[in-house]
Amino acid sequence: MNVLIKSATILDTSSDFHTQTQDILVENGFITQIAKTLKNPNKYPVIELENLHVSNGWFDSSVSFGEPGYEERETIANGLKVAASSGFTDIALNANTNPVLDSHADIAFVISKASDAATNLHPIGALTKGSEGVDLAELFDMKTAGSIAFGDYKKPIENPNLLKIALQYAANFDGLVHSFPHEPKIAAKGVMNENVTSTRLGLKGLPALAEELQIVRDLFLLEYTGGKLHIPTISTKKSVELIREAKTKKLDISCSVAIHNLLFSDENLTDFDTNFKVNPPLRTDSDLEALINGLKDGTIDMVTSDHNPVDVEDKKIEFEYAKNGTLGLESAFGALNSLFTTKKAVQLLTKGKQRFGLKDESIKIGNTAQLTLFNPSGSSIFEIKNVLSKSKNSLFIGTKLKGSVYGIIANNKTSIAL
Repeated sequence: MNVLIKSATILDTSSDFHTQTQDILVENGFITQIAKTLKNPNKYPVIELENLHVSNGWFDSSVSFGEPGYEERETIANGLKVAASSGFTDIALNANTNPVLDSHADIAFVISKASDAATNLHPIGALTKGSEGVDLAELFDMKTAGSIAFGDYKKPIENPNLLKIALQYAANFDGLVHSFPHEPKIAAKGVMNENVTSTRLGLKGLPALAEELQIVRDLFLLEYTGGKLHIPTISTKKSVELIREAKTKKLDISCSVAIHNLLFSDENLTDFDTNFKVNPPLRTDSDLEALINGLKDGTIDMVTSDHNPVDVEDKKIEFEYAKNGTLGLESAFGALNSLFTTKKAVQLLTKGKQRFGLKDESIKIGNTAQLTLFNPSGSSIFEIKNVLSKSKNSLFIGTKLKGSVYGIIANNKTSIAL
């Protein structure tokens, strides 16, 4: 693919052209020239867009589609188109499929289904067979097939010895282990944050303790075993404090937060809108403040859309029985850009690559073009027409977002119409 990008403001702290407005020439998928003004003797297609900004490609560490097994929720092909349109050159795919991604063949299958897409798909293999929490899956075998980490999506490892063994075993090949922070006996049948709001609404509460207790256990296990641990989607003030303390001990720990847990609180559930039913649940304003501060000081390593398509039949029912999950890819940038400066938002959207062992191609001559193109200015109300996924369960509908995404250039392809 050959294309000339005109008058783009580059946001990439590792590039010599950071914050400069430049033309960028991409030939056969590589950046061959960067200059204030470039001619186009070969008459390549030109990308010239309003207030065009370019950064190195964005990464989402927690994305669910559906295929194989739940194609009615989302297919890999359409899901990757959504990711590309949303600015993501790389996504980590969760193992919550049918069958669960717990073998070499499963990992190879989803990678092959994504081979022609602009967005790179990186599978997270299940930590246990069938994500049932009983026996370890074939971790090394999945690693050789292309798995970048191992975790049972939204399922805690209840047996501490199993997590201990997983950390010790995965350390032999630098494997990254996920442990979802949820103590099921404490959580019981809670459907929203345990607080005065849950009492007022008459809904069963899910206490912050269920998350925090599991994190304490996991950190003790990590300190004992060594290895690499990632705690996805923390949501409470105490969780941030626990992670911060663990990092002072130099433990090999990382964590993420879902973008919706930064914008919405349990007060948003007063209308019983099941799109707001997520796990971990929406917490309090003080939790939101602590999470945002945790991102600012580096305690929290990355953000994720935690994109999770859910069938309409599983959302258009009573709140107590509705499935957890919201879409997030399409709204990720606009939401972050409304909370932070554009530079910080871009940093958060690219920061997780190194932790997952992915190459982060900076905007330099000679490098592969892995670029996200966007406009950080302007605002709009996110509407159902902006949802590109097959499922429509987005809690961002009706929310004011800042900026817009044009698309990506990656894998010698572009999602932008030329």
